[in-house]
Amino acid sequence: MSVVIVGTLDTKGEEIGFARDVLEEQGVEVHLVDVGVLGEPEIEPDTDAAAVAEAGGSTLETLREAGDRGKAIEIMGDGAAVVVSRLHSEGRLDGILGLGGGGNTSVATAAMRALPMGVPKLMLSTMASGDTEPYIGYHDIAMMYSVADIEGLNQLSRTVISNAALAMVGMVSNEPDVETEEKPTIGITMFGVTTPCVQRARDWLEARGYETIVFHATGTGGRAMESLIEEGVIDGVLDVTTTEWADELVGGVLAAGPGRLDAAAERGIPQVVSTGALDMVNFGPKDSISDEFDGRQFHVHNPQVTLMRTTPEENAELGRIIAEKLNAATGPTTLALPLGGVSMLDAEGEAFYDPEADDALFDALREHLDDDVELIQSPANINDDEFALTLAEAIDRRMRAAA
Repeated sequence: MSVVIVGTLDTKGEEIGFARDVLEEQGVEVHLVDVGVLGEPEIEPDTDAAAVAEAGGSTLETLREAGDRGKAIEIMGDGAAVVVSRLHSEGRLDGILGLGGGGNTSVATAAMRALPMGVPKLMLSTMASGDTEPYIGYHDIAMMYSVADIEGLNQLSRTVISNAALAMVGMVSNEPDVETEEKPTIGITMFGVTTPCVQRARDWLEARGYETIVFHATGTGGRAMESLIEEGVIDGVLDVTTTEWADELVGGVLAAGPGRLDAAAERGIPQVVSTGALDMVNFGPKDSISDEFDGRQFHVHNPQVTLMRTTPEENAELGRIIAEKLNAATGPTTLALPLGGVSMLDAEGEAFYDPEADDALFDALREHLDDDVELIQSPANINDDEFALTLAEAIDRRMRAAA
């Protein structure tokens, strides 16, 4: 068993050395990667800072002379990612541990994000009690709050560092008991307001021998699915819930970036795409919403989440964007339209029911969609059993034809 520790050995050598000792007492081999640029390491690294800087496309001397901390963190993060990826490919990394403040958290988690899903990753950090999305992104990184700053050894820091090191021992020394039966895997996107559709479709697909992975369409969820498609983990896509594009276009908090809907198109895998939750843009608490949206229609989902109804104009643009994304697909692609509404809230009598806005979306999709993209239209709401089965049968048909 081998654990790589990424840290600034010029400022955190004592603390990192303590973590190394805890690991080695448990029979774990430790490889220290030094990412400090300020001075000489307090303990001997296995991969020194000069090698990390070179892997990041610079030199240690250049970084020191420039005196630009932000740039140095970026370069050392890039270099650490190259170093740990190489160690993993050589079979010399079973898990990765980081400990430090803001700078080292940025560097160490950049290295962690370069590693495949399933490799144990743990970051002991002063930043773990705040907004961790910039560090974790859509990767399986565990963050543990250090409580006090990681500066010197005392009764608190020894306990917290020991717990982090022993948690890493547990992760690398125990193989998860996971069934590995080979099945074709379908990625599915879901939101709370499209849950009945996804559950019905998933049950139907799993009964026919597929494995499904459901992604919460919260920005990070969409990016996670796109990444796993690129890695070849996912064989087909049932993209029920494309709501992240509404946030991308209008400025909501759950955007997945302009690359959403690209991975399946580029890999050429079968995909069936729908319009789930394009009736809404997501924001935080009501009082956090910008004045630019005054006069718009809102629905308070809970105290932390406020939804805003998309307009006909926004829906027309969403239809154009999604059609162009699907037109670029190199594999079998189907677009399925639920003409009875795109979410729970977009059903007759519900808060976001707006046939004019929906028609603008559907008309734009029909107008811009190429003839080689299959178009399925149903009078049902997206959450009706009828539509869920239409989606499931369509991706099953596409998967079988591509097999």
